[in-house]
Amino acid sequence: MSAELAKERRDVALANRMLAHEGVLDAFGHVSVRRPGRADRYLLPRSRSPELIEPSDVLEFDLDSRPVAATDVHLYSERVIHGEIYKARPDVMAVVHHHAPAVMPFCVSGTALVPVFHLGAPMGASVPFWDQRAEFGDTNMLVVKPEEGASLARALGPHAMVLMRGHGATVVGASLPDLVLRAVYAARNAEYQWQAHQLGKVTPLSAGEIEKAALVHKQPNVVTRTWEYWSMRLEKSGNGIPEETRARAGAKSKSVSRKKSAPRKSAKRRRG
Repeated sequence: MSAELAKERRDVALANRMLAHEGVLDAFGHVSVRRPGRADRYLLPRSRSPELIEPSDVLEFDLDSRPVAATDVHLYSERVIHGEIYKARPDVMAVVHHHAPAVMPFCVSGTALVPVFHLGAPMGASVPFWDQRAEFGDTNMLVVKPEEGASLARALGPHAMVLMRGHGATVVGASLPDLVLRAVYAARNAEYQWQAHQLGKVTPLSAGEIEKAALVHKQPNVVTRTWEYWSMRLEKSGNGIPEETRARAGAKSKSVSRKKSAPRKSAKRRRG
């Protein structure tokens, strides 16, 4: 395995854990990334709760959402969401599907989700709404068939995010750090929009404000800063990637041990 591929698998695991820790993902939902150097492949974990994902759980799929290597592990039934979006959107490098509590009232009511603060701008000026029943009738509301995934991708269109009636949301990004930033702040935006509504007035950002704020958030230092921040919060919670957490704990323990074993200097001078 190349170092680049190993890093991407690690970052997929980290993104799943960060989004779970920040309340975007829970027992369900999933994050993927397009494989480096292979536009026709993507990386997605086996079916497992996001906060438990490890790099070894991350598998490789083709754009028809078939595993590249034979496996007997359970796979996400909704992986076609990822494959069909990657087919339709060559510019998309990462995808998350989630059921964040802050977003769900908008998925249930059909109320438009709009940017109301500057960090909400990366989700775009408008968020389309996909009603699975309109095209496929009564279903179990999971997106499991290629044609369902393709329909969702069409509804997403050129946007950064799509709401799914009674189900959740799907968000796309130019990279994993960009995706995590967009998903977290879109959920926060939903919270603030709902809270402002309770106060009686919602004032969305103007088109010009959205465009200018979104450009700021595309700056590398902004994306890196947020990724590092959420990584640190995850590590402090004790829910970082296990082998990395153990390695850091081991290094810290050795450092403490060396300090304890260091000889003490006498406070008194020896008499000659």
